[in-house]
Amino acid sequence: MRTHTEPKPIGNKPIVVKLGGALLDEPAQNAAFFQTLADFIQHDHHVVLVHGGGKSVDRHLQLLGHTSHKRDGIRITPPEHMLEIAGVLAGQLNARLVGLLRARGVNAVGLTLADGATTTARKSEKFSFDAGRVGEITGGDANLIQTLLRNGCTPIFSSIAMDDAGELLNVNADEAAAAIARIVSARLLVLLTDVAGVKDGAGNIIASLNYAGVERLTNSGAITGGMIAKVRSALEASEQSGVATLVASWTDANIADALRNKGSETAVGTLFLPSKHLCEIGERS
Repeated sequence: MRTHTEPKPIGNKPIVVKLGGALLDEPAQNAAFFQTLADFIQHDHHVVLVHGGGKSVDRHLQLLGHTSHKRDGIRITPPEHMLEIAGVLAGQLNARLVGLLRARGVNAVGLTLADGATTTARKSEKFSFDAGRVGEITGGDANLIQTLLRNGCTPIFSSIAMDDAGELLNVNADEAAAAIARIVSARLLVLLTDVAGVKDGAGNIIASLNYAGVERLTNSGAITGGMIAKVRSALEASEQSGVATLVASWTDANIADALRNKGSETAVGTLFLPSKHLCEIGERS
């Protein structure tokens, strides 16, 4: 039994879906998901997509003889790497995703975060070290997104932004998706990954979590290792956007139900609720 309270869809507020870069690495193997996504978009018409692509960036930089470094979970982005990173994310992968959806009948539009002043951004100031051209989003305007959605188009954003001087910035894709969700007042933010959700100590997927629940499970040892970073990232995305945030796997056969946000027993993944929502932790066996 799902014991939490889920927010219901409100009017035509969009759903923001962040796609993990691994989806785009093997599009043929994930053809069923892309068809499900296309079918959902054609039914709902109010979906905004955001994507990353870290592994593709790593491979590209390696081919060029560049060494990639990460610290505190973020990619150090020297200015000399920025054009190459933008070329992979805003060029190759964004165009690939546009093509995958257009081939399935979706009127997709490829964008960067800077297009139409959708976001404003600056070089990140939240690290104790110089992360290079890593950016953080400071504001934005929903006008372009709303115009595209009203005209039956599906915006697809790469996680490339610009500062006030027009210089490129590399933004964490989860943070970019959270910012877009906040800007458009989304009804749901979905982070699609290669994990099915957060599991408790008994191996059951936890239906929903808030800050207190995350702390309790982390302290008890139920959430360990690399999952800690994923959970905290999802919780941060929920808090930053102010929107309920679902973490689910794109391989789940019931992912369409999760995208529809029906709140039914067929829903999948773990829903992270921002502080403004109250919830009890429910488990799905």
